[in-house]
Amino acid sequence: MKAKKITYWITTGLVVLGMLANVYNYFFNAELKVAFAHLGFPDWFRVELGIAKLLGTFAIAIPAVPVRVKEWAYFGFSISFSSAILAHYKAGDPAFNLIAPFMMLLLLVVSYISYHKVKLQVI
Repeated sequence: MKAKKITYWITTGLVVLGMLANVYNYFFNAELKVAFAHLGFPDWFRVELGIAKLLGTFAIAIPAVPVRVKEWAYFGFSISFSSAILAHYKAGDPAFNLIAPFMMLLLLVVSYISYHKVKLQVI
């Protein structure tokens, strides 16, 4: 039980930290405006995605959030990371640009699985 909780909190913490850094850059890093244009996305999508990621970060980080809301946050993040991998690949970016979203997706999967293992043991 203890190892599962530790796994959950470490992976969830890393996802939360990554998303908070991501949100900060979406709003305050001018280079991301250029990056979004390079990927073919309009500037308003950067703002919309930043708000969605901030809300999703709160959803998975706060233990009191209902399970169904957490499920939607995990789903949204999985779509976001998968889309980032595809967008960078289709834009012809170097493989290095695919590493961060892929690693975040892996962390998210481990967080999700360990969340449910911890949740099942509590019941």
